[in-house]
Amino acid sequence: MDQALGLRKKYPDVRDWNGADSADLSLLKRPVRVMSISSGKGGVGKSNVVVNLALAFDRLNKKVLIMDADLGLANVDILLGLAPVYNISHVLAGTKRLADVLVGGPGRIQIMPSTSGVQQLTQLTDEQKLLLLDMLDDIEDDLDILIIDTGAGISDTVLYFNLAAQEKIVVVTPEPTSLTDAYALVKVLYTRHGERNFKILANSVEDDREGRAVFGKISRVADHFLDGLSLDYIGCIPRDSSVPQAVRQQKALLDAYPGSPAARAFVELAKRLDRQQPPTDRGTIQFFWKRLLKL
Repeated sequence: MDQALGLRKKYPDVRDWNGADSADLSLLKRPVRVMSISSGKGGVGKSNVVVNLALAFDRLNKKVLIMDADLGLANVDILLGLAPVYNISHVLAGTKRLADVLVGGPGRIQIMPSTSGVQQLTQLTDEQKLLLLDMLDDIEDDLDILIIDTGAGISDTVLYFNLAAQEKIVVVTPEPTSLTDAYALVKVLYTRHGERNFKILANSVEDDREGRAVFGKISRVADHFLDGLSLDYIGCIPRDSSVPQAVRQQKALLDAYPGSPAARAFVELAKRLDRQQPPTDRGTIQFFWKRLLKL
């Protein structure tokens, strides 16, 4: 009880525990970019994008945390040959602090392993929410970018993380099903939740011309049916035989084949995103967690 009272005093801006958004941005600490990376369907290389974009940011001297929120497939640790011992469910149980469950990846990347415990984030008590928010102090001062690897599709969990994120990157490939399902994801977030800004990344394309053609297809449909929607083409990752080779080696592409066309494209993508100014209305990691935990 004393701990709960102390946490309430520490976070006085968290007042409405019935779901109202009461975050006072003036009280939040530092601007940490929060990016969700999603796809309409599985098998488009989303987790590969997450891992290699994170490593490309790391090489730009950014401190990156990957949150593996793909509850069904948990690909990030497999892609990197990691075997996490703890996960966020141990935090919620009170046996570990948030910093204890993070796993070191390539470079200085930290990874928060996936678990069904992520689903428990919607069912926490008020005191558990405050405790988890307090634990962010363990990592927040040493973080520049949080990248969320969501699941594929339009499940409640995928929507949940996208709504909390500051920037939404949707990965598409030239396959018609990828385009259709990516549009479905954007449409649901727009029509049901009022989200209007999305970044589109074309993956596994022949070249930038095909990447822009892929973007053009989804953009034309969105312009026709979703008035006021903003889709931003942020680039493409070329089809590259080095990508599956790195997967088989359980290494990040940028580590295994740094000179490959796809690796160079990830580096350019990170530089391009780094030059862009993120939205300022939800620009901190604590604001992300407050939206996620509905504080």
